[in-house]
Amino acid sequence: MHVRPVHRLVTWFAAALISLSGTALPIVAHAALPPALDGQPLPSLAPMLEKVTPAVVNISTKTRVRVRDPFFDDAMMRQFFGLRGQPRERISQSLGSGVIVDAAKGYVLTNNHVVGGADDITVTLQDGRDVKGKLIGTDPDTDVAVVQIQASNLQALPLADSAKLRVGDFVVAVGDPFGLGQTVTSGIVSALSRSGLGGSGFQNFIQTDASINPGNSGGALVNLRGELVGINTMIFSPSGGNVGIGFAIPSNLTLEVMQQLVAHGKVSRGNLGLETQDITPSIAQALGLKSSNGVVVTQVQPDSPAGRAEVQVGDVLTAVDGKPLRSPQDLRNAEGLLPVGSTVSLSVMRGGNSREVRATLAAEKLATLDGGKLDQRLAGVTFSELPQNQRGQGITGVTVSGVNAGSRAAKAGLQANDIVVAVGNLRIPSLRVLQRLAGVNPRQLVLIVAGDGGLRYVDLQ
Repeated sequence: MHVRPVHRLVTWFAAALISLSGTALPIVAHAALPPALDGQPLPSLAPMLEKVTPAVVNISTKTRVRVRDPFFDDAMMRQFFGLRGQPRERISQSLGSGVIVDAAKGYVLTNNHVVGGADDITVTLQDGRDVKGKLIGTDPDTDVAVVQIQASNLQALPLADSAKLRVGDFVVAVGDPFGLGQTVTSGIVSALSRSGLGGSGFQNFIQTDASINPGNSGGALVNLRGELVGINTMIFSPSGGNVGIGFAIPSNLTLEVMQQLVAHGKVSRGNLGLETQDITPSIAQALGLKSSNGVVVTQVQPDSPAGRAEVQVGDVLTAVDGKPLRSPQDLRNAEGLLPVGSTVSLSVMRGGNSREVRATLAAEKLATLDGGKLDQRLAGVTFSELPQNQRGQGITGVTVSGVNAGSRAAKAGLQANDIVVAVGNLRIPSLRVLQRLAGVNPRQLVLIVAGDGGLRYVDLQ
């Protein structure tokens, strides 16, 4: 096996760093020259990381989960055993990472799965200070969350334009894997615009071989200039450990989500107002199509962007803004990754003819229901239909779109963004089924709820 001389490897890597950064000067301008070998200075990421690592924080959370006890639920058993007070609670703890992106306001970007549903958030800075974190908002569909901290001498990372990333660009991942402390790993951009990985509803991931492990979630993926290009979010691994396939949410997407969370506390997404499905060979034959490329339109809502663009049931959508559609998930991504008011170009096939139409995305209109009209124990709760992206993933239930603080439901542990999948032994696939509760007023009202921590019971006494 041929082994390249060390000084040649050094020269090659230095040339790569120069090529990526545009000049060699910024790499060493603010630090002493690194050691040399055969007269050649060894390249180092240390000067860049000295600026990056103070902006990457550790995040620890505590979530109080009510434990359902069948003995406690039974009034006779409570009286017999002398049980008093509130049902027992279990404290669930988790660790993750975050990135300070606004030092003046103390905004920290992280993952929804790191802080979503948490009761207590503690942010640990690189200098060892522990700071209380305030949850500004979360977006489960992109797995992005914003936490705010109050502390002096914060240092933030500048955001790069992730649209300019190329496969092969060098990147560095910074986070706190396994709670060991801040750790740095390096690699390259392995692929762009990855989707269809399961989990979050809207996907446009950066794939990298920089080592990402449990605890790295919410940490920084930076370029060689020390700019944030992505928020590390998950790995693909048969064993649970790193195998060189990690994923990060692009900085452009996290910035759009953060701006909406800071301004409104939630994300409003664009929607075309149509439903589609995959084109199977039999459907292609029935529609007289030469291939199975694209998705077929199965429903168009009245007075929707798609309806105003004259899209019809039976049309085949083959591309959005020139990007081919391979599945309904591709269309949901295209809708969900663009803000309300964006105009898109749709490639439509009808009767063997192809044409281009333009549609302006509007906010999705979801039916809502006041819980107090169903049962007084649900007063202060607002339910809504599941958004299109969740229905497209096969999720059933109704969304808890709002819970008034201090309400009976809030005290019982019901939270906004929870999904109610059943009430007692009655499955709830839609608002229409939930309305059957009106006037029934069962003695014991137990909701089965899906949230960030899985299924749980919410018992409304």
